[in-house]
Amino acid sequence: MSIYFHEKTWPELEQDIHKGAVAIVPLGMVEEHGPHMAVGADTMIAEDLCRDIGMAFSQEKDVPPVPVLPTFWSGYNMKIVHKWPGSLCVRASVLLQALTDICGSLAKMGIYRIVLVNGHGNHDGIVRQLVRDVADEYGVWMAAFDPPAFCGKLYQEIRQSPPGGACHACEWETSILLHYGRPVDMTKTTSEDLMTYSSKFVPQDGFCGSKKVVWST
Repeated sequence: MSIYFHEKTWPELEQDIHKGAVAIVPLGMVEEHGPHMAVGADTMIAEDLCRDIGMAFSQEKDVPPVPVLPTFWSGYNMKIVHKWPGSLCVRASVLLQALTDICGSLAKMGIYRIVLVNGHGNHDGIVRQLVRDVADEYGVWMAAFDPPAFCGKLYQEIRQSPPGGACHACEWETSILLHYGRPVDMTKTTSEDLMTYSSKFVPQDGFCGSKKVVWST
């Protein structure tokens, strides 16, 4: 049986629901990712990681079904990114409403275990609000996470770029795409680092600690 929600029939979904299904919601984005990566990088990463999660659980015994939803490929990014072609952006309020409706649809059909996998950094505040809104409106306490949060320590041990090189169109994202065989033109990569700001309040990249203040990017 397929791991994908949208490839199942309604009787198959009903059977999954009776077994306590855990729905996986991949959330990506389409925007510029430097000259070497496809604009759909965030969507590809979320999609590929969620496929691996679904496949891994499908091979386990005595675990509930883990249907993987179609990847939500558009989202919010800041206007500064629009100076390069590639952004397919929706307003933050629109994204929040759409995701709330999707998770609410799952809840109304009886799927109360929902995990959102976020592949895009600018979604952090929206996803936090989503989790609260779904709990308030549907009584469902869903979970959400950013994949880098689960590999920070290991990545710090093996990374080849200095601090600042792991944020956007970076070593981490490039490595993930290469691992999954996605399009990457390594002849167009550079060692230039545009993320040079760092302070005791704001780390230089996403693997160098947490932000102590609200920061735009």
